[in-house]
Amino acid sequence: MEMPKPDNTPRDFRQRFADGECVFGTFLKTTDPAFAETAALAGLDFVIIDTEHGLASPADLHNLVRAAQAGGALPVVRVAANRPELIQTALDAAAGGVQVPGVSSVADARAVARAAYFSPKGQRGVCRYVRAARYSATPAQDYFAAAQDVLTIVHIEGKEALEAADEIAAVEGIDICFIGPWDLSQSLGIPGEVGHPKMLEAISGLARRLRPKGKILGTFLDDTGNLAAFAEAGIQYFGYGTDVGLFHDACANLAADLRKTAAPNR
Repeated sequence: MEMPKPDNTPRDFRQRFADGECVFGTFLKTTDPAFAETAALAGLDFVIIDTEHGLASPADLHNLVRAAQAGGALPVVRVAANRPELIQTALDAAAGGVQVPGVSSVADARAVARAAYFSPKGQRGVCRYVRAARYSATPAQDYFAAAQDVLTIVHIEGKEALEAADEIAAVEGIDICFIGPWDLSQSLGIPGEVGHPKMLEAISGLARRLRPKGKILGTFLDDTGNLAAFAEAGIQYFGYGTDVGLFHDACANLAADLRKTAAPNR
């Protein structure tokens, strides 16, 4: 019997986190909505539309968000920088969350919250003629109230951020602290060595520090080797790989299998 799929809304995610569940998604580097919808239909909880290292433009966001929602996944947008207009553009497109890189201080974290929420929680630019408000079909006050239900995710990915992590996590309006292993490895003097014991201790140690404060932790994986240890440490939000990376690996495995299978017949 097929299990019912979770709602995959910000409110649903918060309840699942409170129940101790982990959620899983992948980063989207391409602009093809089929990848977003396929990832959702495959059972991933969320997709992260990457505008920092990916190709998506503001115009692409609408179709990518639509596709994720059509498949039943929460669309999250990783903005290119901690700038209010970028956060606003993502949320106007009806993203369920924003993921903000390079948050290294309390001031950075407060800027994220200020840009992500309407008053009294923040100062997000006010406009209801956007997709998130069904282009004004949603009554104004209903929209402004519903729009406060958004996941705000900040990247902790350098020494400065590690040192300020407790204060960043305490900022009101920040939901998830996402530990970026690649940038963190560079900051620790071991660029690219994301499996290094120094890295694993830094990630697990940060999770142990922040989890008792009630903050949700996330990180990036490109294999499952450390998944159990990270989940045990309290990390619950996992971004696994990228659409192009997963496609490459599937094609590589397919090519190898085809050649191996055909070899005895030649």
